[in-house]
Amino acid sequence: MGDILSQNEIDELLKALNTGEIDVQHMTTTPEEKKIRNHDFRRPSKFAKDHMKTLNIIHDNYARLLTNFLSGYLRTLVQVAVISVEAIAYYEFNNSISNPAVLAIVDFSPLSGSIIFEMAPPIAYALIDRILGGKGSPMEKIREFTEVELAIIERIIIQVLNLMREPWENVIAIRPRLEKIETNAQFAQIISANEMVALITLGAKIGDVEGMINICIPHMVVEPIVSKLSTKFWFSNSEKEKTNESKDTIELKIENTKVPVRAVLGRSTILVNDFLELQPGDVIPLDSSVSGNLEILVGDLLKFYGTPGVKKNRVAIKVNEVVRGEEEE
Repeated sequence: MGDILSQNEIDELLKALNTGEIDVQHMTTTPEEKKIRNHDFRRPSKFAKDHMKTLNIIHDNYARLLTNFLSGYLRTLVQVAVISVEAIAYYEFNNSISNPAVLAIVDFSPLSGSIIFEMAPPIAYALIDRILGGKGSPMEKIREFTEVELAIIERIIIQVLNLMREPWENVIAIRPRLEKIETNAQFAQIISANEMVALITLGAKIGDVEGMINICIPHMVVEPIVSKLSTKFWFSNSEKEKTNESKDTIELKIENTKVPVRAVLGRSTILVNDFLELQPGDVIPLDSSVSGNLEILVGDLLKFYGTPGVKKNRVAIKVNEVVRGEEEE
């Protein structure tokens, strides 16, 4: 917001305009300065905003699947949500990791290359404690993971990675496979330090323990499908294309579906007292005419009108009129 002029400054400005010291035309025709945006050639942005938005949608669905799975698996309240999706250099992500860490190197088949699934130690300790019968309390002191603890974490991560298939299916049918788990960031060099990656940060809460889950996806891994990482492609493929084969299959199933068909001879209203006293031979008058059309219901839907009769010594009804709905008209 600009500075507010005082009354004396306003008076001086009006005086200068009246004496001609300031040219109003010159003030109104002053060209605006062009906005310049800095570009770092050492770190070119390979992920467009639309790509990041699509990744956000994918992992927002993934966070919901994680919430449901971990809540049932651990039998406690678990909350997982996307905090941020950003494009950074790999060394920035690698330098932010403190040891010990849980770094799962994941083969992202059928795409070539690997991604990193990183879990904060407090979350990992809470998972282990909960699975072993504890309350899911965090460790008071950060220490190295034992072989037993790593085996437990490995089993969980394998199941968690399988949940990725569904959120990604609109883009590509992935088959994530855990290659190994590292506890030192120096041994998790899957790409060069200056390579651009998409870093998806999930906030996880297990009981009273909070921590982060990071998913690091290098650009070179998703480069073959980067054109599909757009919201336009995402929503255009959200509905599966209907092929002739699928149409024939649906039509065949509909043709063989059995539905009840019944004719309503008429309706009547009587008192409960009269109903209780009904005897064989009593006559109940109906609201329909002998020569009138009867309603023919398919399921609970009125579809035809017809007249009753007999065919080959069996009670039958002849369809006289088809009832058409608004959508058919």
